[in-house]
Amino acid sequence: MEHPKDLSPGTSAIVFLLLAGLLFLCVWSPSNPLLPFHEPNGSPKNYTGVEFLVKDELDLALEEASMPNKTVIIAVVNRAYVEQSVNAETTMLDLFLESFWVGEDTRALLEHLLLVTVDQTAYDRCMFKRLHCYRLVTEGVDFGEEKVYMSRDFVKMMWRRTLFLLDVLRRGYSFIFTDADVMWLRNPFAKLSLNGTEDIQISVDQFYGDPRPEHNLVNTGFYHIRSNNRTISLFEKWYSLNNSTWKKEQDVLIDLLRQGIVTQLHLRVRFLETRHFSGFCEDSRDVSSVTTVHANCCRHINAKVRDLTAVLCDWKRFKAAVTKYPNAAGNITMSFGWSPHSGCWNSWKP
Repeated sequence: MEHPKDLSPGTSAIVFLLLAGLLFLCVWSPSNPLLPFHEPNGSPKNYTGVEFLVKDELDLALEEASMPNKTVIIAVVNRAYVEQSVNAETTMLDLFLESFWVGEDTRALLEHLLLVTVDQTAYDRCMFKRLHCYRLVTEGVDFGEEKVYMSRDFVKMMWRRTLFLLDVLRRGYSFIFTDADVMWLRNPFAKLSLNGTEDIQISVDQFYGDPRPEHNLVNTGFYHIRSNNRTISLFEKWYSLNNSTWKKEQDVLIDLLRQGIVTQLHLRVRFLETRHFSGFCEDSRDVSSVTTVHANCCRHINAKVRDLTAVLCDWKRFKAAVTKYPNAAGNITMSFGWSPHSGCWNSWKP
């Protein structure tokens, strides 16, 4: 077999130039996915360094639960809210989720609920229910047991929640925060102002129809907040007062409102009517408009579970009656009344 003859110098030069040209076309082509290219209608990007966007677990959890406009629904639970006690027929978490099932136009909202769990048991239960779950770890603190209203551990847990929500705002997410003892009977977005004019829309224990911040007892168990510089500044100021007092975060926020924080930060705040966003402190008398029912003015979880179970029973009976007798819907609505919240009333007794 004969070996090919050595190429002449001229031929070698031609081959070298052809290979160099082919390499140039392959490497520097704008369609090459390995290299950057100039945007057709923008200035060239600076590629002097390689940028890596690293997302942590919270980023991923928020992204999965988010609506297209970067809004999520957030609730925080611990073991006491997900485990059934000996004397209870169900759990707080199960009641909370049940309200989304029996509410009007609320089932799809579960896709955007991020359940923040403060202990491993709550996280395991969340994952078992196939929800969007995030494990909030606080070193050296056990938030699993029931934290009785206004106990020192309860106050600590509320401030830890505030810090977490500040983190969410800083990441550019707006949200509805809801306590897990709030029953969602109708889609709250239908009653909220969504045109971008309000920074915060927050529930109150009692509604007086007065728009002045200093005249409202806000309740941080349910509110909608938009992520912007004003609301981030509010939360930063709010959380900075954590170590200055043993007040719970809600009372500190009320103090800030009375001291003029709304004017100082140019915030736009709306206080939600209890007609729509009601609670045990002040029941909604209009069942045709009520959107949420909060087990506020209540001290123990077992009492809340008992009385919220009655709330869902009242709601189901009302819906069944209106469905069965549509011509009498007006009379059924006018005669409707909530069952007494006797469990929560008695929870304040020694």
